[in-house]
Amino acid sequence: MSKINITVQLTNNDNIVKFVTKSFITQSKSYEFNNIDDAKESPIAQRLFHLPFVKTIYISQNFIAIEKFPFNLTQVKWQDVQDEVAESISDYFKSGQPVINEKDKESSKKNPITIYAESTPNPEVLKFVANRTLANTVYEFKNKSETVFAPLANELFNFPFVKEVFMNTNYISITKKNNYNWQEFSNELREFIRNYIENNKTIFKDEILQKKEQTNQLTEDRDYSEIEKEIISILNEYIRPAVEGDGGNIAFDSYNIDTKTVKVILQGACSGCPSSTVTLKNGIENMLREMLSGKVDYVEALNE
Repeated sequence: MSKINITVQLTNNDNIVKFVTKSFITQSKSYEFNNIDDAKESPIAQRLFHLPFVKTIYISQNFIAIEKFPFNLTQVKWQDVQDEVAESISDYFKSGQPVINEKDKESSKKNPITIYAESTPNPEVLKFVANRTLANTVYEFKNKSETVFAPLANELFNFPFVKEVFMNTNYISITKKNNYNWQEFSNELREFIRNYIENNKTIFKDEILQKKEQTNQLTEDRDYSEIEKEIISILNEYIRPAVEGDGGNIAFDSYNIDTKTVKVILQGACSGCPSSTVTLKNGIENMLREMLSGKVDYVEALNE
């Protein structure tokens, strides 16, 4: 971690700022510290608690999130101190000191991992939910060749019945091949995932963060119109949570002002789902029509 750069990322909570790295600082475990004594296993968290405005510290995968006390208690605004905090975190990483003490890392192996299988609206997809954070964002793998920087997904493709792998926050949605039955191997798959995580094996390599950052940058560089921003906001706030609950994801692709058509990308359990057309028409399309009256008439899915 000798050359870690820190990116400051604002959140929906004005009191919380994320300090994001291009390397994984933890894998399948997240941490929350509420005071300096609570943070005994994390030297960097203890150091950050010496800042008088720090209320809570979260450490997960490739970021450290800090919640400060409200402005009326500290008179501190993030814009005045965030660069200094980012530099302090960067200097800490460059020193080579651990984020979590190695002794505590070893003891964390004893913490039980729970994985349970959950059905989805798509009969070809089963959702495996963990009691640990697995992914910092959405990752979709259509085949084994796409898993170079994702060791867990790579090993899942070694099972002959696995067709696609989709990972998000604390779950993995797996699409099976048509000539297999879930009842024959779901327990085997669940146990494999549990053992993999429990043994603290690498889920993602650092390179996948850089690849994801390049993809996100292309999206961020797009000059969205006001109507497109409204559509994206509605998708994120009202539709995505329900879709994620079903083991999938929805992403905005494009908007045609002439035909008033919105195109979206469905991923995970939603991709190729027999009920996705009904969901699009009766759910997403109706909602966008109602909330953006006269601006949206149709919604189409691109199942990439």
